Amino acid sequence: MEQKIKAYKAFDKDLSCRGFKYEVGKEYEETGDIKACKKGFHACPYPLDVFGYYAPARSRFCEVEQSGQIDDSESDKVCSSKIRIGAELDIRGLVKAAVSFVKERCTNECNAEPGKPATAGNYGAATAGNRGAATAGYSGAATAGNYGAATAGNYGAATAGYRGAATAGNYGAATAGNYGAATAGYSGAATAGYSGAATAGNYGAATAGNYGAATAGNRGAATARGKASTGSNGLSVARGNNVQVKGGIGAILVIAEEGEDTYDIVDWKAVLVDGEVVKADTWYRLENGELVEVD
Repeated sequence: MEQKIKAYKAFDKDLSCRGFKYEVGKEYEETGDIKACKKGFHACPYPLDVFGYYAPARSRFCEVEQSGQIDDSESDKVCSSKIRIGAELDIRGLVKAAVSFVKERCTNECNAEPGKPATAGNYGAATAGNRGAATAGYSGAATAGNYGAATAGNYGAATAGYRGAATAGNYGAATAGNYGAATAGYSGAATAGYSGAATAGNYGAATAGNYGAATAGNRGAATARGKASTGSNGLSVARGNNVQVKGGIGAILVIAEEGEDTYDIVDWKAVLVDGEVVKADTWYRLENGELVEVD
């Protein structure tokens, strides 16, 4: 029986990768010798590894199925002669897939050993090593190492390392390292590092580092050095090169462009989303001191 691998692939905004444009639902095949980084279709078995190749603020993501000739010699990606492009996923979908990926590979409950799940009840603390899964209940604290998944309930704190996924419930705090994804619920705080993705619910605060994407709900605050988005009456702040902001009605958008070779601000603007001059739920960038809609 032909081997089939479930994986995740990142694309540019037009769903292209290295100049080749894909379509959701289509299958593609490459002939000849397949070798990672040279020839074939590449995808990552662990969902958040895609952030190492494509920044979340500038990309799209799909679940894929790989088959045919397989080269899995690379540590974080698989190369195949066939690939089928499945459903498109948003950041929340990738985080959910990452948590499931880790939990499916954890077989025995043991708090201290890497690669095994740690579970604590309400007010408890759970810690797991690299590629481990840590889950804590209401008001608990969950910490997982690199590539790990940490989940905490309401009022809890979830922390995951490099390329990890951290999820906290309402009023919780979720922190993920570089290329990681942090998600917090209502009034929560989500922080992700370089090329990471941070998502917080209504009244929440989301912060992402360079090339990251930060999204917060209504009355929330989103800060990023990539793309910042909030709902109605929120605050979106983006600073860097070619950054973008978006907000709902009543939101304040602040955008600052830095110099190409320095971190000095060369231009900036702050506006209110009124639905007329500045449209709601529309991405803007800064050009010659004025906001310009992004196609």
